[in-house]
Amino acid sequence: MTTGAYVRLGRLATRVSRLWLGTVNFSGRVEDDDALWLMDEALDRGINCVDTADIYGWRVHKGHTEELVGRWLAKSGRRDDVVLATKVGGEMSERVNDGGLSARHIVTACEQSLRRLGVECIDLYQMHRIDRAAPWDEVWQAMENLVASGKVCYVGSSNFAGWHISEAQASAHRRNTLGLASEQLLYNLAVRHAELEVLPAARHHGLATLAWSPLHGGLLSGVLGKLAAGTAVKSAQGRAQVLLPALRPAIEEYEAFCARIGHPPAEVGLSWVLSRPGITGAVIGPRTVEHLDSALRATELRLDDEQLAELDRIFPPVGRGGPGPEAWAD
Repeated sequence: MTTGAYVRLGRLATRVSRLWLGTVNFSGRVEDDDALWLMDEALDRGINCVDTADIYGWRVHKGHTEELVGRWLAKSGRRDDVVLATKVGGEMSERVNDGGLSARHIVTACEQSLRRLGVECIDLYQMHRIDRAAPWDEVWQAMENLVASGKVCYVGSSNFAGWHISEAQASAHRRNTLGLASEQLLYNLAVRHAELEVLPAARHHGLATLAWSPLHGGLLSGVLGKLAAGTAVKSAQGRAQVLLPALRPAIEEYEAFCARIGHPPAEVGLSWVLSRPGITGAVIGPRTVEHLDSALRATELRLDDEQLAELDRIFPPVGRGGPGPEAWAD
């Protein structure tokens, strides 16, 4: 079983799998040896994108997951098969300048990520979140220097608002540079606000869009059935646990719908995300090879118009649906 066809990274020529192997569960929820094996299995199944961040591994120490990915790249000898993505901007320590998107931190953090990953170039260097204190000229100056020196290939964003994307691109265009290649955004059936402005902005500017938490931390993976059976792990904590009380009636309908059409909730939820206009791919966080295979099956599942309409009824889009301002204005 493989991911099937590859797609372009937004408006750019690099080709990527529709599933990206997210590593946020490594270094704490997945033992290191199991994580190394999962990366091998993902690559063998056609997933060519590995997504991490400098702060990942905080359950052990920040940077541990990049170190783990670096060990895997060195051991596997398949660096050229991987589109390697990491992130910058999180607080790495209590030191006053050891976080954010100052030019000083971007350059220093990139050097540290390169060392931990054991590579000469990061394919996609993503700003983990907006830094309101950092002017775009400062951000782009640092990123341009990293690209010019061959340490970064593309620059991406994560958790940006639509207007942040447009502002970033306007600044990059004034400097005659490529600007953003991608936006990584929270998007799933239960949380659809990105449809209003983030997805339209990304599509307008030709950015790839990568949905993180496509099952909302397990909320859409059959949480009620797992809780009843006593098998819930991730879906019994975190963002899934926070949202479950408010969405329990919808989740009950959703799990009944999935049972009726004969597909597991995790595969239905991921298939829905991958079917959405403008979505390039989804960042998955499997803890086992069974989770990985389930995600791969979701890439082959095609929901028909009637099923998609039923999911819209269970999890209505924000406002009147579609992009703003039409979604909320008369």
